[in-house]
Amino acid sequence: MRHRSSLTLAFTLLLALAHVFAVSTAAQSASPVNLAAVDEETMRHFQALVRMDTSDPPGNEVPAVEYLKRILEAEGIEAKVFALDPQRPNLVARLRGNGSKRPLLIMAHTDTVNIDPKKWKHGPFSATREGGYVYGRGTVDDKDNVTSSLMTMLLLKRSKVALDRDVIFLAEAGEEGNVKFGIEFMVREHMAEIDAEFCLAEGGGVVRTGGKIQYASIQTTEKIPNRIRLVANGVAGHGSVPLRSNAVVHLAKAIAKIADWQPPMRLNETTRAFFERLATISTPEDAARYRAILAGDETGTAQEYFAENVPRFNSTLRTSISPNMISGGYRVNVIPSEVEATLDIRALPDEDMLRFLDQLRKLINDPAVEVVHAPGHSRPGAPPSRLRTEAFEVLEAAVKRHYNTITLPTMSTGATDMAYLRAHGIDCFGIGPMIDSEDAPQGFGAHSDQERILEEALFAFTRFNYDVVLSLAATKP
Repeated sequence: MRHRSSLTLAFTLLLALAHVFAVSTAAQSASPVNLAAVDEETMRHFQALVRMDTSDPPGNEVPAVEYLKRILEAEGIEAKVFALDPQRPNLVARLRGNGSKRPLLIMAHTDTVNIDPKKWKHGPFSATREGGYVYGRGTVDDKDNVTSSLMTMLLLKRSKVALDRDVIFLAEAGEEGNVKFGIEFMVREHMAEIDAEFCLAEGGGVVRTGGKIQYASIQTTEKIPNRIRLVANGVAGHGSVPLRSNAVVHLAKAIAKIADWQPPMRLNETTRAFFERLATISTPEDAARYRAILAGDETGTAQEYFAENVPRFNSTLRTSISPNMISGGYRVNVIPSEVEATLDIRALPDEDMLRFLDQLRKLINDPAVEVVHAPGHSRPGAPPSRLRTEAFEVLEAAVKRHYNTITLPTMSTGATDMAYLRAHGIDCFGIGPMIDSEDAPQGFGAHSDQERILEEALFAFTRFNYDVVLSLAATKP
């Protein structure tokens, strides 16, 4: 099964590459590309970047930025470094077009989450190749995107492709929890360096199950994280004399009310298209649920099914609330006067949070419990990226050429740095390589202790990325 799938993918890639090089040649009599050499160079840069410990915390993107700058400048590509902290630099490289169209930004982050070295079979920074995979921290988050973006810049330069728009590569710092050093800094202080009509970044991918490609996801919007504190106050006292004012009890009742509440379902352009398209490739039973959602799900049956069996879909439908932290009390025989819980709220892009917090207060209906919007952990809200754009049409066509599958626009339940750019009016699209759906549950996914990527997936993604950028930016004859 896997062997047959690999042959099908290889054939699809050959057809796609024929298109890539036809477009490239039409654009500017580009020189033929040696595919084996491109794959070898892709792997060389990829392994070099994975072998750099850019864990965040503590955060040290310097080695990656220095490497990228050296490679780019050796090819005559303009590259600049911007840093709020010298140890947390961002790199901006630019290939200039004729200015007839606004720029295209391709963005990836050079930091990774940290690691527990005792849990890794292969060294987390070894970039070990074994059984057709490359193992190491950052292999699918996000040094695959860093490498494919680097290769796209190099191939465009070497092919001498005439461009209608500037192509900008942003290798950013701090995405894994310290955005003040990366996208926040760049947007606040250097927006002119990265301003664009469209942006391509992480957040999507091609899903394969049992060796067979199922669909490609393109992230066109994301939920907005908010950190909410519930603070319950009561009278302190001796544990031997229970009190009706016990803050722990009041907090527990408030959390129970929130857990039982289902915020209203609301679809946007992305989620509506997601369920519409998903229904066309699903079993009759699943398709009926998706169509029920599209029709409003008046009985709530489909929503309840998702809540029990597909919680990610349930989260996609609404602003979600997850009580994740509780703190309070210091002795078993002392009734505490104050306890608190922290809620992880992932809001729909158009959610009015002030109104939502008022709804929470009315739901809790307890003057002993205060609802506080805590600072940090948030992103700016922005409308979803539009589907009826040149960029989405190009992405959808490239998915068909390279992977021969359907494209599902998706709303991420997590957060990416594209939110900051969407807030500035840039249509952003999250893309990614082919991933086996079995990998994450087995501990091979992003942030896992055996993070890995298929070599063929890395090579295919690099070609896909180059094809998309070429189609969007190259001067047409």
